[in-house]
Order: sequence, then C-alpha cells, then structure tokens
Amino acid sequence: MQKTAIAAARDGWEVILVGRSPRKSGKLLDRSSMGPIEVIRVPVVSQMDRLGSQRTTMRIRRTFTQFGISDKAALARYKASHQAWLRKQTAKRNPVPVRTWIRTREAFHELRVRAWGWEQYRQFRPGPPTGNWRVDWPTLMDIDLAFGPVLEELEPDLIHANDINTIPTAAMSAARLRARGKRCGWLYDAHEYVNGVEWPKPQQASGCRAAEREFIGQADAVVTVSPQIAELLRQEHRLPKLPLVVGNAPVREGIRSGDTKTSVRALAGLAEDVPLMVYSGWIGKERGIDTVVAALPNLPEFHLALVAGRLTPLLEALLAQAVALGVRDRVHVLPYVPPYEVADYLSTADLGLIPFRRTPNCELSLPTKVSEYLQAGLPLVTSDVKVVKGFVEEQRIGEVFVSEDPASFAAAARRAMENRAELAAGITEQILNEHSWEEQSRKLLRLYREISGLAPAAPRVDVPWTVTERPVALLPGRSAERRPLDRWRPLGETAIRLGLGPANYAGQAAAFAQAICRDRADVSAEVVMSKLPASFDYPADVYLDASKLKDLDLQMARVQAVLGRYTHVLADAFMPVFGHLNGDNIEGDLPALRQAGIKVALLGHGSEIRHPGHHMERHEFSLFRDAPAGVAAKLQKKAERNRRVAEESGLPIFVTTPDLLDDLPQATWAPLVVDVESWACDRPVMERARPIVLHAPSKRWTKGTDRILPVVQELHERGVIELVLAEGIPVQKMRALVQDCDIVLDQFTTGSFGAFAVEAMAAGKPVVAYLSESVSKTVGSDLPIINASPSSLRETIEALLDDRDGTAKTGLASAEYARIYHDGSWTAHALSTFLV
Repeated sequence: MQKTAIAAARDGWEVILVGRSPRKSGKLLDRSSMGPIEVIRVPVVSQMDRLGSQRTTMRIRRTFTQFGISDKAALARYKASHQAWLRKQTAKRNPVPVRTWIRTREAFHELRVRAWGWEQYRQFRPGPPTGNWRVDWPTLMDIDLAFGPVLEELEPDLIHANDINTIPTAAMSAARLRARGKRCGWLYDAHEYVNGVEWPKPQQASGCRAAEREFIGQADAVVTVSPQIAELLRQEHRLPKLPLVVGNAPVREGIRSGDTKTSVRALAGLAEDVPLMVYSGWIGKERGIDTVVAALPNLPEFHLALVAGRLTPLLEALLAQAVALGVRDRVHVLPYVPPYEVADYLSTADLGLIPFRRTPNCELSLPTKVSEYLQAGLPLVTSDVKVVKGFVEEQRIGEVFVSEDPASFAAAARRAMENRAELAAGITEQILNEHSWEEQSRKLLRLYREISGLAPAAPRVDVPWTVTERPVALLPGRSAERRPLDRWRPLGETAIRLGLGPANYAGQAAAFAQAICRDRADVSAEVVMSKLPASFDYPADVYLDASKLKDLDLQMARVQAVLGRYTHVLADAFMPVFGHLNGDNIEGDLPALRQAGIKVALLGHGSEIRHPGHHMERHEFSLFRDAPAGVAAKLQKKAERNRRVAEESGLPIFVTTPDLLDDLPQATWAPLVVDVESWACDRPVMERARPIVLHAPSKRWTKGTDRILPVVQELHERGVIELVLAEGIPVQKMRALVQDCDIVLDQFTTGSFGAFAVEAMAAGKPVVAYLSESVSKTVGSDLPIINASPSSLRETIEALLDDRDGTAKTGLASAEYARIYHDGSWTAHALSTFLV
C-alpha cells in the first residue's frame, strides 16, 4: 500500500495513509509522515469480536480451572516456570518426604494444566456460520468502529479500500459522507480471490465472503491482481464492469543503482560459483517450501535462501526438516529489506522459486515475487500452478515441476541451472517494463481521476520512490510537543509484560522502558542490569552481580522471574537473560524462551555488533586503528558471533545508532532515548567573544581525541576558542558543562553519533562529529549535526565562528531534532512491530 501512496503523491494527489496501530486500546492516533504523505495509525479495540463467541462456561467453575492463567502465553510461562523449579529441586539430594512432595506437586501441576485446557475447549463455542458478516466475523465491525470516524473527519474525495478487511468501512464511510453532501468515491482493491482463500476458521470464511458480497457492488470501481480473478469477481457478483487488473510489482527506477547495502549471496556467505536458489516472501503451507527442502539431498551443490520477515512456527518446522535431512547448513534464513531494495538484494541468487501448492488462490494470479525475481534477472523454477506455469512456458523464462513432488523439483532446478543464461536472456525489456510498478500504477492513477472526477494540479517530482517513514514534520513556527519521561510502569496485569536488559548501557534499557510505557498503556516493564558492585548504577528494577552470573541460585531465580512473568524480552546487547546458565550469549536461552511462548527481539548498541575489520575498510579514521592491542580482534570475534545469531535466529533486530545498519542491514533503527527535558536549557550560544568548545571522551581512542587535539589546542592557544576537555566527569557535572558551552565536539572515528551528542543537541548546542555517507542517508537531511573529519575540523570550526548567527540557528534546530527523534516517541514507534 505504501507504493500506491507514493505513486499517488508523485502524481500530485494529497495522500493520507490510514492503517492499524499495534495498540489495542485508547483513542490516541499514531501519526507520522512519508515525505508529503501523512500516515495515521488507528488503534482497533476488540469489542464486537468478543461478543461474537458464545460463552457457555460457568463463572464459578472457571474461577478454579483458569485461576492465574489468563491465556496460552501465560500457560506456557506457567509450564516453563514449573520445569525450572523441578530442575532446581532435582539437582540436589532430597530425603523421602521432600521427594514425595515433589511428586505431589508434579501431579497437581499436571492436573491444573489439563483443567485449563478442558475449560478453554468449552469456554468459547462459536456457532455455525450464518452468512451474516456482523455475526460470523465481527472483527470487521471493530475495524469500522475505529477507522470510520477517522475517515469521515478527513472527508476525502476518494477512498482506496485495501483488501477485504476494509470493504465495510470504505462502503459505509463513503455513504455517510455522501449523506452529508460530501462527494466521495471509493474503490475496492481485491488482492485475493476471497472465495478461494483457505481461511483458518469457517466463521472467518463466511464473514469475509458475506462482507464482499454485500458491498462490492456499491464500489465505484473494483481492482484486482489478475485477469482470472477479475472475471470470477465479475461473474459471481454480477458486476457491470470487469475489474481493473493492477499487478503488484517492484519500482524499476533505482534498480542496479548500487545503493543497496547487501545481497542474499553476501549474507549467506557464498562464493559466486555456488548455485543459490531464493524464495522471498510469506511462508505458509500453501507455498510448498517443504517440497524444496525435501529436494535438497538430491541437489548436493545447491543452497537455498529463504527471505522471511520473522521466525514463525512453520519456518521453524522447515528448519527442523532441513536438520533431519542433513541439509541445514545449506538453508539460509535471511531478512527482508525495504521494497525499493528487493530486486538488487535478490539479484545475486541464480534462481527464483515459486513452489506453490495447487490451491485456488495460488492457481489464479502471478504472485508479486514473480515480478521481483524478473526485475532481479532471475529465471524461475515454478510448480505447475495454472497462471504462473502458463506465463513461464509462454515467455520461456524458467522451468516447471509437478507441485509437491521433490524429485520433479530437483530435476527442474538442475535444468534451470544448466540453461540459466538462455532463460535469463528471455527476460526482455518489454517484460521488465510491463512488470514494473511505474507501468502498473499508471492504470490505477487513471482510475482515480475517472471515479473522483478530479485531477491533481501537477506531478510532484520532489517525491522519491525511496521515501521512508519519519516522525511528523513540524509546521513553520511550531515546536515539538514536550513529553517528559516518567518512571516506567511496573510489571503487572497488562497485555504485554516486557523484560529489558541485562546490559542497560548508559541507562538505555531504562530509557526505552520509560518511552514505551509512556506511549503504550498496554505495556508494563521490568529493567534488569548486570553490573559489578563498584560500577555506576543506572536506573533498573533488578541488579545482577556480574561476578555471580554462573551461580545456580541466581540462574534459577532469573529463570523463574522471566518464564513465569514476561510475555516479551528485549535482549540487550545479545546478553543472556538467565545468567550464564546456557552460556554468555542470548543464543543459549532462546529455546527455553520459545518454549515458554515469550517473544524475543535483539537490541544492538555498538561494540558487540560493529565489525572492526569492515569498519576499517569503510573509514579512514576508524576507531579500531587506535584501539589498544588485542581489542579489535576480541571485538571482531564477538561481532561475528552476534551477527550469526542475528541471522540464524530470525528474530526482530533493533539498533540504537544508525551506523550499525552497515553491519546488520536487516535491523531497524530505534533511536537512542534521552530525557530531553532534563538537558534542555535556554542559554544562548555563540555570544561570547571566545566561544567555549567542549569535548568529553569516555575513552580517547573511541572518540578520536588524540587525532583532533592538535587542532583544537592550537585554536585554544591562539585565543580563538576556549577548549574544555572533560574526562571522568559525573553525569550532573557533565550536564552543567554541556549547558554552559557553545559548541560540542563528539566523535570523529565511528561515523555516527551517540548518547552524548543527543544530550548536547537536547541542550540546544551545535554538535560537530564525523558522519558516514550511509548514516547521513539513513537519518535524512534534517539531522543538524555538523559533519567533519579530523582533517577538516579546523576549517569547520572556523566556519562556525565566522557565521555565528547560523551556528546559533543550528543549535535551535538541534534541540528540535532531539525532541522529535530522541524523546522516545519514535523509538516506541519503531518497536511497535515487536510489541504485539
């Protein structure tokens, strides 16, 4: 849908993209922007959905059978906590009475688990499908109750209803607006053949089909993804006009531009001559990937890359299948990349796979991945699903195999690899143009004009296809909202119970907890910090003695605290959450966390992710060139291990500084969080005859201090600036130094900016630092940090002194930037995809 919004914005339309917020309570809308596109996310409260099931259980009985176990996740934690207790008890010699007590407690545990399951089976008994979508699938009413008022307040000229879940809302909102005298057209975009979807529940199947049946005829236009689905929709719903076919395809502009950071072959660590097959997209049973894995023993030289968004139970089952077949080392789970990078990302593979089973929806259209593979220059290996088979055979751009037949697949893959050059040559310029979003979206934009009776004044040439989501841009003359960080909500009876830690570097785990709990009423949190007794205490709920992480008592206490209480864990710096029970990396704890049903995400900060060797290749003044002997080698070993864990685990990954995306391109930037209000000050800058320039290295080699000191000391001695070199200063005194200075010099070795730079920006100070090209591209042009290297620092400082008014304005812009990006709001937004 984002590509559609960008296409419309480029065409000159005013576009508002409305989607679903991960929050499930409250009326506050989440707002952001994609260039000129306003993005609104709406919380959807499950009110009508709860009424759609028939509760038949007796309340008193349920009090006993369900006591203390609210849902399946809670049951998993209860079972895991019991197992942890049992391990601890059986790790020592027990007298007969204690052994009897253990057996009694085991029996009670088993009885309680069975009683819970028995009651759950009887608790909700949905009735048979009725053919009324309001009864069968009331989730659609919840969506309408949430989205409808928002759409009607916006009063759009045109509503684009994206897929079946939005058709009731679009139809009813358009009707309400028309009843008020507002002209509003709407179109229904059917991405799938609803009658052919294998819905998980019969009530959902009945409800979605009934909703489409009721509203599709009211739409001003219908759009779908293939001629075959278009004809079925026209016939079944007696539509007066054949739906418009608009295929989902990649944006061709920018492919082969060299802007991509990595590729599937690079992430898989394979040489150019190793045959690599790739499957990209959603992993479902109907996608037939198990057939490909089953064929790998007969393709000993081939590797398989699975580009998947997250680790799901089905993906875990596929990996287990690979282990059982002895081919796990040739199956690579790789992350998604932004849509505009997909084709280049896939292009280093040899073959693109469409191994679908012969289900109705798979038979009826060309999936998006066909266009992605073609734009990547990959010949196809497809099963004999009708539409894809016909397309591949007609164009002679791939090989076909019998669906669900591993031997047939292996033979087709060999043929495709042997004839790869000839098949790739069949991917002509005409095919690439036809299967590009530029070409497909033109049809949609013409339809917008047709059904609305309107036309934009002029195209927007300033809107790139690569525009990304940002916090809402400020209107001229306005300041960002002040949102202080209060103590996080203690772990309690919320839908999401989040554990953060145990690194808590610079108090970032605590700051993340504050930001998330401020913005999400459905989240409570517990912050854990592992530290030596003499080290500084950042805020936390639980402090672990870092010298005792191998103690069994500490480990068992953490097992019980985590498995019995958390629903989510943000694993800080890849450190384990059970002490060193399973080693010194989160990797060892993952099986227990998965078994307990706890969702896990990884959080990277810096040295545990930043690869010294690669960093020195990218940066002339890399900090690792000045590192003490042996440090770079040690950190490189840690970074390589953590990268492997990140890639193999398939978990969501977040990083606090944008330069780490060079090392983990699959990660999401979750900006550093600072208490902006505590650093803010209104002292003007650059009014002194001799401005104060502050440099505060925690360690000189990490900041490039020795590389810049000759320059700034010489300026100091000439009386041009007053240099303050602050080392080993307590936080409160450092805050006072920052608030009193005129310019802050941060780091000149990493290519990014850290917590100190953000704190200085929050205080309204111009910050000078070295920023890499990739960091500048990631954060965008509104970052007010002044970019300089050790070799250009003198010229940079002199320019700041020559333009004091401009430098002072940079300080004001810095304060606004810190408030927009680093007060925690955007960080909570970045984590919202995980906190569900």
